Amino acid sequence: MSGHSPAIRRRAIRTGNWLALEAPTNPLRLARLTAACCAIALLCSTAALEARPRHAAKATRHSAVQHTRHLPYPRLELPLQISGSQYEPLAWTDMPGWSDDDHLAAYKAFRASCRPIAAEHGLPSESKALGTSLRDPCRIAKGLELTDEAKAKAFFEEHFLPLRISRLGEGEGFVTGYYEPVLDGSRTQTDVYNVPVYRRPSNLFVRGAKQSSSGLPNKGQVFRKIGRRKLVPYYDRAEIEDGVIAGRGLEICWLKEQTDLLFAQIQGSARVRFEDGSTLRINYDAHNGYPYTPVGRILIDRGIVPKEQMSMQKIRDWMAQNPDGAKELRRQNRSYVFFREVQLSDKDEAVGAQGVPLTPGRSIAVDKALHVYGTPFFIEGELPIESEQSKTPFRRLMIAQDTGSAIVGPARADLYFGAGADAGKVSGRLRHSMRFVMLVPRSLDPVARGRRMPVPDERPSEKIAKLFPQTDPKEKSAAKPVDASAASGAQAASVARPVPLPERRPGIKAGDERRHRHFRHHRYYR
Repeated sequence: MSGHSPAIRRRAIRTGNWLALEAPTNPLRLARLTAACCAIALLCSTAALEARPRHAAKATRHSAVQHTRHLPYPRLELPLQISGSQYEPLAWTDMPGWSDDDHLAAYKAFRASCRPIAAEHGLPSESKALGTSLRDPCRIAKGLELTDEAKAKAFFEEHFLPLRISRLGEGEGFVTGYYEPVLDGSRTQTDVYNVPVYRRPSNLFVRGAKQSSSGLPNKGQVFRKIGRRKLVPYYDRAEIEDGVIAGRGLEICWLKEQTDLLFAQIQGSARVRFEDGSTLRINYDAHNGYPYTPVGRILIDRGIVPKEQMSMQKIRDWMAQNPDGAKELRRQNRSYVFFREVQLSDKDEAVGAQGVPLTPGRSIAVDKALHVYGTPFFIEGELPIESEQSKTPFRRLMIAQDTGSAIVGPARADLYFGAGADAGKVSGRLRHSMRFVMLVPRSLDPVARGRRMPVPDERPSEKIAKLFPQTDPKEKSAAKPVDASAASGAQAASVARPVPLPERRPGIKAGDERRHRHFRHHRYYR
């Protein structure tokens, strides 16, 4: 109503929150309120402008976390890794002679190795590529006594995968042969039998092995203990042959010739046949710590026996014809093996390093540092089995059950042929290249594991590489040339040192930064 008195105060209608202030109608109060609103608006806009970079940086960091790979990489099961080797997955049909082999004989040898494997618990003492993966197929084989060859073949194909394996850069492996000699001997020393076979001395220590162990490793540092604390290298072959440990009650038995003892030490076991018809079985127990030197290699290097004609029989014949030279040749091999007596009958085969009886034609010695006992290997090629000149096809599934100091490498094996002179003749002429296929449990399928491996980060572009060089151009240009005389004629090259990374920015506590900014705004707008 236009006729109302000015004294009557008009109130604005509240259309918003009931807690909001009523709209003033007094011009002075309206001016003050307008000024206050402008100040608040300016303050809010400034805070919004400063908050925008922080929000953008936070969003950028969040986006980076979403689109970059977390470092370090997550722990994944790596593919099969055997030091110094290369391998290639195969199909069973890619293995010549696989279907023609006697898989039942191989299965029986594998099942013998499975007895100690299936009983294992916990992690192995030494980390190897196969680890504990053989336990699953071994526990299945333990309760599966097969009598059918087809089922044995199906067992290996169901639980294993074939991988062709060789030393890195090589296409084939290498095999030799070994056997158990049968030697004539005596329990007492006589004029005929005067070469002692020693057991392990009590003052011999192998670093990392307990003195009470039944068999000490054939690798590692070996010492002779003097007094309570002093350790020195043990006696070598020459000192032992000269009688330095004689008369201490260490003699197990006596042999005819030092050559017989040498070959028993090379093979790692022997059967000593006495005049009364009884037989004593001896097996490797320890060594004196010196590296094994093949006497056959010395004869080849000296040009005495051609390499293509070398065999154990050639070595034995030469030693028999040259007694003085044989003594000097033996002592070039400073390694010496000590034996222990084992309770085996004449019908029992020698026991390998795994602790199970070996199977002639199915057991092999492998590099213990790389392979696990019980691993099946399919070895394929040609060997002089029937005669020195023959090339007999050899395509056979073998089981790793033994080791030897000269057996080194991923595709290196010593084939066991049994006991006696005939086995010695065959094994003595084996020094041949062969192809190796290792059977790996399916739980270690390298193809399946490879698919789960993270893809490496992309290489930086050429432009980025130029912007962030890995070497300092100033140091590269200022590098002084190497004196030609000091370099012995070689071309001098300057090596630039890597550019050090910039120092990290000093850390600023988030709380202090917020207080500082709040105080600055308060002071500015007060």
